[in-house]
Amino acid sequence: MTSDTFRRLALTMPETLEVGHMGHPDFRVGGKIFATLGYPDERWGMVKLTPEQQEAFVAADPAVYAPVQGGWGQRGASNVAVRRSR
Repeated sequence: MTSDTFRRLALTMPETLEVGHMGHPDFRVGGKIFATLGYPDERWGMVKLTPEQQEAFVAADPAVYAPVQGGWGQRGASNVAVRRSR
């Protein structure tokens, strides 16, 4: 997935706003972040999933999906591999 595709998908959610946070774009509904681009670096995005969704996505494609390290990851926050858009 490219960063442009990640952004486009995030913005399809109703009432989503793209805002900057800690030097990278994030996507919010009702003031709450549900996705971030460039976390922990430009090769990754982050999406908030349920722990069950996270387990299924990581099992299906561990090269693309990984739990975020620490407590956030235990609650479903997941990194998604992205590549730069051309």
